Amino acid sequence: MDTGIVQPGLLLIVSGPAGSGKTTLCERILAEEPSLRRVVTSTSRPPREGEQDKVDYYFFDKETFERKIEAGDFYEHARVHSNHYGVLKSEVREKLAAGSDLLLNVDVQGAATFCRAAETDPQLQGRVASVFLMPPGIEELERRLRGRGTDDEAEIQRRLRVAIDEIEHCDRYDYCIRSASRWEDFENLRSIYRAEKMRVRH
Repeated sequence: MDTGIVQPGLLLIVSGPAGSGKTTLCERILAEEPSLRRVVTSTSRPPREGEQDKVDYYFFDKETFERKIEAGDFYEHARVHSNHYGVLKSEVREKLAAGSDLLLNVDVQGAATFCRAAETDPQLQGRVASVFLMPPGIEELERRLRGRGTDDEAEIQRRLRVAIDEIEHCDRYDYCIRSASRWEDFENLRSIYRAEKMRVRH
């Protein structure tokens, strides 16, 4: 029965170590679940060739971004290689209120910030589901990182140390997918999304 009431959307948060396959997984579920939309994050870096404002990122200059930080406009933000990155509250709140389901690929610290915010923010309460993608093992993770051919030895070792720390936080998530094949990981994430949409929230 159509009640005519817009049901608030769901924010699906996905985290996992570098090399776990989370980016590929997120791209696939966005492609195959048309009701799910990517959270557009913000940055202070200039657009690269072909990037569009409000599509790839919200692009702000450094001064504007820092004013927004001071104003409390972000749910979470971080500085990476002298550039700021963050998630605007307005980007999430307005779309959830309109009934859109959102997907956010974020690191462990960012996910923790969102989950803390969901405890007190009425526009997030009951609308957040967090998923951690657990790699098959550190050895396999190292193999994948080396297979990329993009990082030197020091960076690979740094990423592995970060991964070990992130894995220790997996019990703070609502769900943990133990990575297997790409197909199995996708089916598990899609099952979580669909189950969350059917869950009766209180």
